[in-house]
Amino acid sequence: MASQDWFDKDFYQVLGVSKDASDADIKKAYRKLARKFHPDQNPGDSAAEAKFKDISEANSVLSDAEQRKEYDAIRAMGSGARFTAPGGGGAGGGFEDVFGGMFGQGGGRQSYTFQQGGGEYDDLLGGLFGGGRFGQPSGGYRGFGGPSRGRDVTATTTLDFITATKGEQITLQTAEGKPITVRIPAGVADGQKIRLRGKGHPSPDGGESGDIILTVNVRKHPVFERDGLNLRVTVPVTFAEAALGATIQVPTLGGDPVKLRVAPGTPSGRVLRVKGRGVVTSKGTGDLLAVVQIAVPSHLSGDAEEKLKAFAAELPDENPRDDLIAKARG
Repeated sequence: MASQDWFDKDFYQVLGVSKDASDADIKKAYRKLARKFHPDQNPGDSAAEAKFKDISEANSVLSDAEQRKEYDAIRAMGSGARFTAPGGGGAGGGFEDVFGGMFGQGGGRQSYTFQQGGGEYDDLLGGLFGGGRFGQPSGGYRGFGGPSRGRDVTATTTLDFITATKGEQITLQTAEGKPITVRIPAGVADGQKIRLRGKGHPSPDGGESGDIILTVNVRKHPVFERDGLNLRVTVPVTFAEAALGATIQVPTLGGDPVKLRVAPGTPSGRVLRVKGRGVVTSKGTGDLLAVVQIAVPSHLSGDAEEKLKAFAAELPDENPRDDLIAKARG
């Protein structure tokens, strides 16, 4: 946009503010007018669209401190400004003559100095075509960069283990106290982020609202742990059950226990799998992983201790750690 356009337009009047309006006053006035005249609110209304473009143009200039300063200087030329050509006496051209001279269209004129009150504006006008900021898009509508998107908002929520595993609809409160209903998908993991589109800050000029980026924290469960879509649980078994074999009960998340067969000679750490009893999501279903842990009695009766010693005497004379030590030595 050329400064000649600025010379002809009163952006303060367009926004309905005074020339000494603060940045906050300009922002407030623009938002109010943008909501009223936005094309989405006035479909097919060419007059409203033209008005919206005008207020967007005015805001793009007045909301930028540097552009506003340049605009005020250009507008100030409208009162008491004069054009002089070197050695030209009183022969003064109009505003177009200045621009014509700049582009070699001024009838042989070579250079002009634009003065007001003794101050030169060579640098100001030079900035117009030599790296100045006139006419740069800075938000607004269509030719002025399009409506800007609202800012994203970050938030956190803490869920219990079962809620995170099975999914649930919860209600959050925004900073303004507005409730937002959020659907937590089944299987959300600790630290996972969920994007709530359009729930963030509104656009300042009628554009798309920002998002809420919700980070989910999940409380630990006293029994189960997540392993991808699988659920892992440690199941104690007695030495006799592990040695002789047994059928044991294993807990499930939010359901009845299931029965598992422990084969004779099962070592501690072996994983027994229950298909389909893990986390159920739209992307798949996990399993329940029961990790065997042999429970050693902390107290034995005298009779039991004697019988255990007799049992140990009947075992082969071998050290189960020999292989481990040999591997460690390399």
